[in-house]
Amino acid sequence: MATTLKYLLVFDFDETIVNENSDDSVIQVAPGQDLPDWLRQTFKDGFYNQYMQRVFEYLGDKGVSLQDLRDVYSNIPLSPGMPDLFRFLFKNQDRFEIILISDANMFGIESSLKSNGYQSLFRRVISNPTTVEKNGYLTLGPYHSHTCLQCPANMCKRKVLTEYLTERSQEGVKFEKLLYVGDGANDFCPTVIFSSRDVAFPRKNYPMHQLIKKMEEKQKGTYQSMVAPWDTAESIAKYLHGLLNNS
Repeated sequence: MATTLKYLLVFDFDETIVNENSDDSVIQVAPGQDLPDWLRQTFKDGFYNQYMQRVFEYLGDKGVSLQDLRDVYSNIPLSPGMPDLFRFLFKNQDRFEIILISDANMFGIESSLKSNGYQSLFRRVISNPTTVEKNGYLTLGPYHSHTCLQCPANMCKRKVLTEYLTERSQEGVKFEKLLYVGDGANDFCPTVIFSSRDVAFPRKNYPMHQLIKKMEEKQKGTYQSMVAPWDTAESIAKYLHGLLNNS
């Protein structure tokens, strides 16, 4: 089987492609644009997915329709410079394999990507599964189970990425570089396995960036990946442009 060499470009969704946490955004369609205290108090650290399952059930009980939810997701603003980055990627699709790994949910991500015209750019979108029930409610499930102590119970992005790389390798696809654009603590986890030829793009001063800096301060050279922080995605486009010119 012939080996294909490409760059694998991985995106997070919340506060990376879009400029908000989409789980917070859906609260706009709750009665009074707020959640009751009894519901908020059911949140436990590391079990956000289960909490959001209850939020969607509550919204369904209050008569929030699928279309209401779709409208919210479709209207979440993109992060600064993201349209520029995606325009660049559409022009250079042959050089990148692009996937999305998110701890949000499939319904929300697909609604956003479709409304912005970006869905065709992604070879795969990996997120927590959503189902539309007969009563019109949106229900949310966990993506998988894992043993990583750093990640939420329902998703470890390092496990997701490792499995994806294994699958592509079995299909004869090897990647020249791994590139990862993210912002959160759960985006730090997969980049810990990166080599010195790979590139992490953490959003400047967000948890992913802070964790990288902390790891470097603790023991220099432990974090292998090259690091290119961003506050506007135009800088990512410029970096990738340079990468293609030099390859």
